[in-house]
Amino acid sequence: MSTMVQHESTRFGLLEVDENAVLEFPAGLIGLPSTRWTLVTVDPDSVFLWLQSLEDPALALPVTNPWLFFPDFSVELPNSDVERVGTDDPSQVQVLVTVRASSEKSEMSANLRAPIVIYGGRGHQIISEDKDAPVRAPLFPQLAAEAA
Repeated sequence: MSTMVQHESTRFGLLEVDENAVLEFPAGLIGLPSTRWTLVTVDPDSVFLWLQSLEDPALALPVTNPWLFFPDFSVELPNSDVERVGTDDPSQVQVLVTVRASSEKSEMSANLRAPIVIYGGRGHQIISEDKDAPVRAPLFPQLAAEAA
């Protein structure tokens, strides 16, 4: 039986989080000190989620499934990351990318260079070995091209 735990969030107010939904990031996320997070769904029909820190109420990152926007996206885990993640089976992991949000869709982008891999309640941000993977890939390239 799982327990619900309450966490305060600046963006979402009081959150009731199932203890099984807590994600441990042993090495944290690049540039961020928090190691305990949860995924928050604001709109069940949205392709975006929020990765909410359970240690810093003001820290929430928009994330999405990269294949919804980039069908050719791939993640190859080097052996050192396979060991950290705990599996080399891509069908067993959830992959998310952070999103640079904006009120203008044309300015929204995803970080394909440093995807987040989640497996067994643990998350890891990895650095892609694909040196061409952009840090700011436009989520809506047609709108971005029209805006430019």
